[in-house]
Amino acid sequence: MRIVPGGRPDDPALTVDGHTWDHARLAREIDRRAADPGNQLDARGSFLAAALVNVFAAAASGRPVLVGPAGPPPAAPIPPGAWLVATTSGSTGRPRWVVRSERSWADSLPAFTALTGLGPTDTVALTGPVSTTLHLFAAVHTLCLGAHLTDRPEAATAVHAVPTVLRSLLDLPTDAPLRRVVTAGAGLPADLTHRIHTRGWDLVEYYGAAELSFVAAGRPPGPLRAFPGAEIDIRDGEIWVRSPYLADGYLGLDRAGLGPGFEPGAGATGALRRDATGFATVGDHGVLVDGGLTVAGRGDTAITTGGATVLAEDIEAAVLAHPAVAEAVAVGTPSPRWGELVTVVVRLHPDADPTGLRAAARAALSPAARPRRWLVAAELPRTPGGKIARGAVRDALRDGTPDWARPLP
Repeated sequence: MRIVPGGRPDDPALTVDGHTWDHARLAREIDRRAADPGNQLDARGSFLAAALVNVFAAAASGRPVLVGPAGPPPAAPIPPGAWLVATTSGSTGRPRWVVRSERSWADSLPAFTALTGLGPTDTVALTGPVSTTLHLFAAVHTLCLGAHLTDRPEAATAVHAVPTVLRSLLDLPTDAPLRRVVTAGAGLPADLTHRIHTRGWDLVEYYGAAELSFVAAGRPPGPLRAFPGAEIDIRDGEIWVRSPYLADGYLGLDRAGLGPGFEPGAGATGALRRDATGFATVGDHGVLVDGGLTVAGRGDTAITTGGATVLAEDIEAAVLAHPAVAEAVAVGTPSPRWGELVTVVVRLHPDADPTGLRAAARAALSPAARPRRWLVAAELPRTPGGKIARGAVRDALRDGTPDWARPLP
């Protein structure tokens, strides 16, 4: 398989802001962009049509393409054979560039088509930015099918969306053509599953990560099972997977900070870890019973919010940059809307003025990583070794605000 749009020339390919491209125009734009000189293509910060043209042109020309929000390009050289170089990061200051081959996505297309039942006659709504790989894959899959990608859910027969957005789609008129919904990015609440089924929509859920791609999928309320071609192993509560869909690793990062380079997962700064047998994990916790996977959530340092994964260390670094902050801990707390709410607890220096702290963090962090709940404490829970006990903080905040913390003024 290759990452190549399908579709008959006169059929609609893409409708955005009321403007429609047919597949013939899409093909022309991709060919034109593929013929442009240069070592790499850049889809960061682009409008939807331009971003997708760059992604497909990179596949056609054998060049890498940068995907993500607008910002500085990576300083490290991109390794040979790379196709997609996408950011997954909690802050704009320390982007993590995930590197994957074209094949790592192309090989999953037939299985994903079979799972979802989507076909070339569908009109598929995109409900989030293609700067995130969840939505980018949805767009790429739709166009490879030869189907019609739209930004209008009310006109769609199918939709890709995180659970928060799916909840809002229940307000669509009962005569809307929507018949199939595909969701990922956060746990699916039981009440939402029931309401979707009440509408008569076919519901498909999958679990994965930018670094892992597809791990498991299913039709709720049935269990998630290993995605075709993927092997799942639970080790000390962590979900490990081996498949042809894994990313190659991170670009230009290593724990020692020794400068630009390419790390294939092992030892790279970030959630991804790999072993010598080809299995990888991003630290998500889960339980596997009779082949059914229950995802319990990410480990201590990653927060999944609104379909994006951000790292606590990046959030804490941005908060600690403010002179009033002596210590900070970032955790995810349960939220029916966001999956997890980014919450920060700080200990301030004596007599310090925290004015400007929120604004400074907002300026330093990407939208997904910006704290939505701020607390201050005189002391933070600690492990026997003296470190901040992140798990204890998360547990204490799960049901409200503990007596040792109060809202930040």
